[in-house]
Amino acid sequence: MTNDRRRFAIGSAILAVYIIWGSTYLGLRFALEGGFTPFLMGGIRFVIAGLALYWWARRRGAARPTALEWRNAAILGALMLVGGVGLVTIAEDNGVGSGVAATAIAAMPLWVALLGIGFGHRPRRLEWLGLLVGFGGVLMLSFEGDFATSTLGLVLIVIAPIWWALGSILSGRLVLSKGAMGTAAQMLTGGVLLTIGGFIRGEQITEMPTVGAWLSLGYLIVFGSIWAFGAYMYLLSHVRPALATSYAYVNPGVAILLGMTLGAETISGWTLGGLPVILLGVAIVGWAQRRTRPEIHQAGVRT
Repeated sequence: MTNDRRRFAIGSAILAVYIIWGSTYLGLRFALEGGFTPFLMGGIRFVIAGLALYWWARRRGAARPTALEWRNAAILGALMLVGGVGLVTIAEDNGVGSGVAATAIAAMPLWVALLGIGFGHRPRRLEWLGLLVGFGGVLMLSFEGDFATSTLGLVLIVIAPIWWALGSILSGRLVLSKGAMGTAAQMLTGGVLLTIGGFIRGEQITEMPTVGAWLSLGYLIVFGSIWAFGAYMYLLSHVRPALATSYAYVNPGVAILLGMTLGAETISGWTLGGLPVILLGVAIVGWAQRRTRPEIHQAGVRT
């Protein structure tokens, strides 16, 4: 690939994870309000997206994943799609607004830095400062009205980025299929696990979802999964971690704007105050890592 084509591909991928992933939080809410249940919706979404991407990759000559690659894809699917996206969806189903959810998820790079301790990364003083500042912003969100009425939503929205961060770290350490086939395998296995989880939770889609819910699901499949998730996995293997995870700065703003305009959501001062504090913490951690360990591999729910 020429340098111009590579720059174009990277720029397109960045734009996709910046804008599209910011909009998927509202897409999840519309699909839930229209009749879908959290895990079964995720299962349908990722199985369809995974099958489409698998077919496309095979048509382009990609080899089938080996047993080891399927196993590793299932591990990442469980962490990132079930533990990450699935828990965010349940949180929204329990009354957490899309803008508030995106703001809490913005702390994901902080979890990557903290979990990095278990992989031999010892945070320096400046990184510890960033972690304290960022998690202070998360604490501010606990006073948001959405969380005041949903303790479960608060717990899930804190746990979800931890699983996503762990999956992102492991994605650079596990043997996976290359390119689109690797993404397809993760979505297929994650989608199957979400479906199983939905049945275990007793989820049932008792009535036909509305047209709006089907359109939202279609948007999540085509744009949120195939396009944006594929773009994210591309970034993980082609750019520095700081750039790959920089969507955390943009997604909350997109989600809040769309939630307030299209979703008629109300945002209190706790979210508006907590967001810049979280992003400041993320910025401090990112700056510290670029100064001291520019090549450390880490990555960043996206929904």
